[in-house]
Parts: sequence; structure tokens; C-alpha cells
Amino acid sequence: MKRKFALLAIAALLSTAAAVPAEPSPGSPGLGDPLFPTLGNGGYDVRHYDVSFDFTPVTYDFSGSVRFTAKATQALSAFNLDTDGHTIDAVTVNGGPATWSLSPGQSGQELTVTPAAPLPEHVPFEAEIRFHGNGKAPRAGLTGWRFGPDGGFAAAAQSSRADTFFPVNDHPSDKATWTFRVTAPEGYVATANGELRGRRGGVWTFEEREPMASELIGIAVVKGTYLYGEGPHALPLRHVVPQGQEARYAPIVAETAGQIAWAEARFGRFPFSTYGIHVYPGYSDALENQTLSLFGTGWFDRPAYSNTMVHELVHQWFGDSVTPATWQDAWLNEGPAVYYAALWAEEHGGQSMTDRMRGVYAKLDQVRAVDGPPGRPKALGGYNIYDGGALVLHALRTEAGDAAFDRIMRRWVQRHKDGNASTEDFIAHAAGTAHRPDLDGFLRAWLYGAQNPPLEGM
Repeated sequence: MKRKFALLAIAALLSTAAAVPAEPSPGSPGLGDPLFPTLGNGGYDVRHYDVSFDFTPVTYDFSGSVRFTAKATQALSAFNLDTDGHTIDAVTVNGGPATWSLSPGQSGQELTVTPAAPLPEHVPFEAEIRFHGNGKAPRAGLTGWRFGPDGGFAAAAQSSRADTFFPVNDHPSDKATWTFRVTAPEGYVATANGELRGRRGGVWTFEEREPMASELIGIAVVKGTYLYGEGPHALPLRHVVPQGQEARYAPIVAETAGQIAWAEARFGRFPFSTYGIHVYPGYSDALENQTLSLFGTGWFDRPAYSNTMVHELVHQWFGDSVTPATWQDAWLNEGPAVYYAALWAEEHGGQSMTDRMRGVYAKLDQVRAVDGPPGRPKALGGYNIYDGGALVLHALRTEAGDAAFDRIMRRWVQRHKDGNASTEDFIAHAAGTAHRPDLDGFLRAWLYGAQNPPLEGM
């Protein structure tokens, strides 16, 4: 009997100990991303951002606020946000004043917020940061601002530059829904991700109801014109083109509906409630901002501009809807975008897929040695992630067969819609979907190996 009572006493003590709340502590000032260790912040999970952004063209002054709701994932005595180039005017948590400080970060600055009272674990909270600044002011890190001859701007925030527009938990793993209230003066239009919900007194309100990573923000204030269309299943399309150039770009943006239909035949229904492209003379690249891809005007001087349009469209599934868990998983974004744009090009009279992949195969070993293999890149933006990622998919299709490959890709974006996924998730998904356990080792060799494995036709 004594042994029984002793065991009961120990169980009671353990139960009491387990019930003791954790001591509040600061959230980490970074999430330990393999490529960007200090990006993002620990201790909380953002559910929704409400961003107000009042921009003055030509002077580039702005003021704004970001209010967000989040759930604490630990008992928090303080938490951080990523910011860069802002004067912080006020911070509140749960409606009450909070103290705050700014310190240097690896790619920008760290805003540390200390609420008046600790935030309990698993309990929702709300914070608001008011700020102002200038778009052309120096930043501690790279800037996401792109300026045009109209005195306006467009956001190109990938991969770590959303914090140059407002304080944010700037890592793709913390996706949230968004409301944007962007002020544009007479003669200018505002853009942002999601659906336009209204205009009042120069304030344009947009709602992005599907979760979005901060690096995909598409806010802008420009001298532009909205052009409208309809995609498959009555999908609302809205595009923004430079004022005075509507006649040039109207037939170009009209191609979007057919491109979406082409992609839907491969991946299933478009994952968001609207889509379109923003053509801006202040930008020279192309970027998959969620629901509103951003293009420089120079792309449309090229005969094969539709290849780039398809590349950014494919990202809406691969990268935007299904977002990488870490930046080292970026081949999951770029590999499909390059691969399917090449498939589109082949079907429309361009280079054959086999010839293109043969060229990649010949070059990739050297790139692996310097920049890392596709699944473990040493940095972003490299040939190993883009063309190397496409070659991994080509090898998978060659090994698994067309039917199994198509199932793998289609079910991938359906399974992880609105979420995050990793390279390891993809390996397990491919092997399971194809009922081929051997694809585990096959993909590991392609994604992590120091050299290209043998491949038929190469």
C-alpha cells in the first residue's frame, strides 16, 4: 500500500508541476533560417495584418500603421519585429502603451516590443505600431522600394525587404491574411494584394483573404490605369498598366486568361480569388507578388514575353499558395516556375524541353560545386535553384513517367494549399503519391548530391 500511495503522490506532484505556467521570456529575434538566420521572430504566430500606408509622390514621404493579431506560442515578456528605415512613433499591445527599442539586425533592424504585462502562452493578442519615414532614405540593408518616372513607387520585397515598408514578422513561414489601406492622391492609383474593397477619400482598401507571406506584398502608388478581364470560372482579373499606354498593354494583359486556363489544366483551380499583372516603368525585373505579379516594361519588348508571364503565374501555385518552409527550400518555388515556363515555350514553338535540360545538365555540376546543390543552396537567386530545380523535376518526370509526375505536382499544390512545405515534404510526397519508395533516394541524390546523377538522354 505504501508503494501505491508513493506513486500517487509522485503523479500528483508531476501533475502540479506540469500545470505551473512557464516563466515569461522574450521571443527570439530570428527563426534560424538556414540562409537568413535573423529573419522573422519567434514566440508568436501572426494571424492577420491591417496595414495603413499614406504615401506622398515625388517627396516619397510616408506615414502609416500596422495593426496585427497574433497568438503567443510561448509566454512572452517581449517580442520582436523586423523593420528598416522607419521612425517609430507609438506602439501599443492589447490597446495599452508598450515600451520599445530599435537595434541593428543582420539585414535591417530589430524592433523589440515590451508589453505592460507579459503575454500568456496560446492566448491571442493585438499590437499596433505607428511609424513614418521616406522611401528614399538610407536603409541598414537592401531596399524593397522601386521608383518610377511618375514619382511613385512599387514594392519588390522578395526575399527580406518587406520590412523596408512597415514593421513585420518577415519570414515566409509566418503567413497571414491581410488588409491594406493605401492612400493615393489625385492622378495616382494604389495597388495591393487581393481584392479592391472600396475607395474613399483617396484611400484604397484591399483584402487578401488567403494567407500570404510578407515577401509577396504588392503595394504601390503609381500613375496607372486599371484594366479588367475575366479568367476561367469567372475569376476576376485586374491589371495595372502605365497611364497613356493602355492601347499597348490591353492585348498583352488579355493573354492572362488563356495562360491561367493552361496552368489550371496541370495544377487545378487557380488558388486565389483574383489575379493580374502590374506593369511599371520603375521596375526592371519580374516578381510573383501574390495575386498581382510585377513586371518591368522592358519584358514586353521581347518576342517571348509570354514565357515570363507564365513563369510568374506558375509561382501563384508554387511559392505563393504553397510557400517554402525556409529559404533553403526555394527550389520548390523556382524549379516549377522555370520548368513549366519552358514547357509553355516548347508548346509555343520555342526550344525543346530535352535540349534545354541537356544544357542545364552540362552546366549544373560546376554550379553545384560553387553554390551548392538545388536542395541546399548557399544563397538565393542562383542557377542551381532556378534551372537546377527545373532539371530535378525533369529527372523526376523521366524516372516516374508522365502520369505519375502530373499527379505528384497537382496533388502537391492541393495538399499544401495556403501553407508551407519543405524539400523533405516534397520527397515524401513524391514517393508516396507515385507508390515508389525508391524515389526517396532518387530525389535525395538529385537535390543534395555533389554531382548530377546519370540521366537518360543527357
